[in-house]
Amino acid sequence: MTIDLEALYLDLHQHPELSFQETRTAGIAAQHLRDLGLEVEEGVGLTGIVAVLRNDDGPVVWVRADMDALPVEELTGLPYASTAQGVDRAGKTVPVMHACGHDMHVTAMIGAVEKLVGERAEWSGTLVVLIQPAEEYGAGARAMLNDGILDRYPKPDVVLGQHVTPLAAGTIGVRTGTQMAASDGLTVTLHGRGGHGSRPHSTIDPIVMAAATIMRLQTIPSREVDPQGVGVVTVGSIHAGLKNNIIPAEATLELSLRYPDEQSRQKVLASVERIIRAEATASGAEREPEIRTDHTLPPTINDEEATARVTSALKRALGDDAVIDPGMFTGSEDVSWFARDAGAPLVFWFWGGVDPARFAEASAAGRVAQDIPTNHSPFFAPEIHPTIDVGVTALSSAAREFLD
Repeated sequence: MTIDLEALYLDLHQHPELSFQETRTAGIAAQHLRDLGLEVEEGVGLTGIVAVLRNDDGPVVWVRADMDALPVEELTGLPYASTAQGVDRAGKTVPVMHACGHDMHVTAMIGAVEKLVGERAEWSGTLVVLIQPAEEYGAGARAMLNDGILDRYPKPDVVLGQHVTPLAAGTIGVRTGTQMAASDGLTVTLHGRGGHGSRPHSTIDPIVMAAATIMRLQTIPSREVDPQGVGVVTVGSIHAGLKNNIIPAEATLELSLRYPDEQSRQKVLASVERIIRAEATASGAEREPEIRTDHTLPPTINDEEATARVTSALKRALGDDAVIDPGMFTGSEDVSWFARDAGAPLVFWFWGGVDPARFAEASAAGRVAQDIPTNHSPFFAPEIHPTIDVGVTALSSAAREFLD
């Protein structure tokens, strides 16, 4: 029986789950993979899935999809919009939405596996399917590897993955070399001295310290990174205080840093630490700030030979004009840990999810950034078709390039 991929997507979209909480999503994906005849193990790296399809001798191809959602309130207004809530790591109840398209990733993966199962008389080798948790924490790939998947399953000859993005539906973006930036996530705690809001002179105000720090940090990409290079410093959250007439004792910042290589990483990290400590000193802080690294992700680097093969396969399947070089994305991914730990080549590409006419109109007006919601936006919503269909075709065609 053919899987209704649209119904699967709608169901996953309406029932998003936060990182390392993807039990329902994992259960649905696992059941579909079992129904397709794969050997399935659940609970890998807490909530991940590994499924294996053995089809005679031949190469081993790992294909990966991530499945976690984000603490974002959906504002698309779609009839199938998420109204789900969840509890985050801090124990806070938050809205939950598939604002990065991981529901589409799982749907396309199930469709691609179904296609490969139906074509198994035409190829040989072993397909290993990874349904990964907690990509948004940058922790899911490492959790699965730490769970010993390289010891329990056939090691890959190539690792493949894809990500939906705000390109025109039907378009594939892939390039050799660095496809996505390296990243670090930091939590910074600034220590002041609390007191009454009417007596600021008796305090060391960590909110003012935080404001000065945030503004100064933005001079790193604008004044310390070569204008022809890449460097991103984002302060994604700030938490301080509970009442308007109380100056708190501390403020907490969460930072997201992006860079193309290790040399740039070291330079930006050193600058971030210098500024944080200098602003604390300038504020008269009596205690050094604390800087904690929450995650580190390497750059996503596509292997030259394998990428050339995948690019050719995608062009044959979708047409030459459908495949473009999108340039390096400053977003980051943890998919490359699978390839790095296995010593295997990686190919990771993007596929578009925006109505082509809408994208063309925005592009012609120079308003893509304003009019086309991007990943992590509360308005992010891929067109169901042809996005599912193209995702299925792209992933199955890339896998067949090696399994043939």
